Amino acid sequence: MQIGPYQLKNRLIVAPMAGVTDRPFRMLCKRLGAGMAVSEMITANKALWTTPKTLRRANHEGEVEPIVVQIAGGEPQMLADAARLNVEHGAQIIDINMGCPAKKVCNVAAGSALLRDLDNVGRILEAVVKAVDVPVTLKTRTGWSREVKTALAVAKMAEDAGIAALALHGRTREDMYRGDAEYDTIRSVKQAVSIPVVANGDIDSPEKARRVLDYTGADAIMIGRAAQGRPWIFREIQHYLDTGETLLPPTVDEIRALMLEHLDELYGFYGEYSGCRIARKHIAWYTKGLAGGNAFRQQMYKLESTGEQRLAVGEYFSRLGDAGDRLSYVVEDEDKLDRDGDAVAEGEACGA
Repeated sequence: MQIGPYQLKNRLIVAPMAGVTDRPFRMLCKRLGAGMAVSEMITANKALWTTPKTLRRANHEGEVEPIVVQIAGGEPQMLADAARLNVEHGAQIIDINMGCPAKKVCNVAAGSALLRDLDNVGRILEAVVKAVDVPVTLKTRTGWSREVKTALAVAKMAEDAGIAALALHGRTREDMYRGDAEYDTIRSVKQAVSIPVVANGDIDSPEKARRVLDYTGADAIMIGRAAQGRPWIFREIQHYLDTGETLLPPTVDEIRALMLEHLDELYGFYGEYSGCRIARKHIAWYTKGLAGGNAFRQQMYKLESTGEQRLAVGEYFSRLGDAGDRLSYVVEDEDKLDRDGDAVAEGEACGA
């Protein structure tokens, strides 16, 4: 997979997800097999460029190349300015968000709301590509609604404007994250353009990854929600693509150490107060489906310090290790993952 001058090590990309793909998570996914990871979206609104949230999202210290920053907005010049600013701050690839279905994004005529105005889509693509001397990519959906799908038109506009690669989520904005992603449109787009096409949506296993790549002909796949709490999915997929064989589940000891390291990175990145609270959703994802996970989470949500939280996680995984060497998922009727898990994935994240 080639994007501009950057040769990726494989065909596996971490989808940009607001509230999820911060620097600690991106670095972890790359370490565990992802060839590229896209940042949380950064607003093109100049009034917000110096806020702590935006500055933190633009922090790429120590991150493995290529550094990919996603920008979001609805006005061509503002997006062009945002692209230039982020390149000045280290971005090596700029990604334009035309796929986020969240109301707070669409209400300001950004994200997938742009698919209702293809003239503006064209102006944005042209303005951003001309503004910077690094590759520009585009992430979008199949259309605003099932009745009017715009993916083919947008893909051809992107190719003509000089977009270096296109990531396409197999749902419309109307679909949000409901139902199943469809891959017929992605396949049609891949056949219609010569730029690299990345398939996105519902890719949650090595077997599914293989099927989607074979069916769509896509140059790469993009994985979002399936990596939440399971960042090692990238090495599982790559091993399957290379060998046709399924890796054994990771050991409890490995995931205990990996998770504690992830928590330490979150605490260092966000500080004591925010770090403790942001870590909750990651802990919820890591423990979904594990024995006693629901009861553990209910107690974990009550902890107010990073020290208590880290100790509780370590003890929980130590108990799991006493029951078996490898991670083993179970079905629990009460294990519905509650407020700090799926609620974030559905309400805040913009990747799948």
